[in-house]
Amino acid sequence: MARIKLDMPDNYLFSTELAVRISDINYGGHMGNDAVLSMVHEARLRFLKHYHYTEFDVEGASIIMSDSAIVYKAEGFHGDRVQVDVTVADFNKYGCDLYYLLSNKETAVEIAHAKTGIVFFDYNERKVQTVPEGFRNKMLRES
Repeated sequence: MARIKLDMPDNYLFSTELAVRISDINYGGHMGNDAVLSMVHEARLRFLKHYHYTEFDVEGASIIMSDSAIVYKAEGFHGDRVQVDVTVADFNKYGCDLYYLLSNKETAVEIAHAKTGIVFFDYNERKVQTVPEGFRNKMLRES
């Protein structure tokens, strides 16, 4: 069976730190796969806030997640501090990809590589819309 491989970027635009909570621990005694996606979501919200955006207002447009991929690299345990580095890449007409590198803050061991595809969306019209030029330009300028 083929495995997912993510080509992670070399540079990141934003970094935040999250703690592994007891509710993030599964029956295997380590951070569950669902917790990684929750951390990615929290990191995305913080990334957007850093640039004065929300998921419902990126230069007047909303975003919606179109896909996600996670490659697990190592275990995370209750109380670990996880550094999540975030960047934007792969712009197309309607969206882009956000990449996330999750690492143990103390040991620098990579816990997971993740990517979420986002498209810009008009919730009133219930349809996709083009990437706001202001957002694209700001992200490309920051890269």
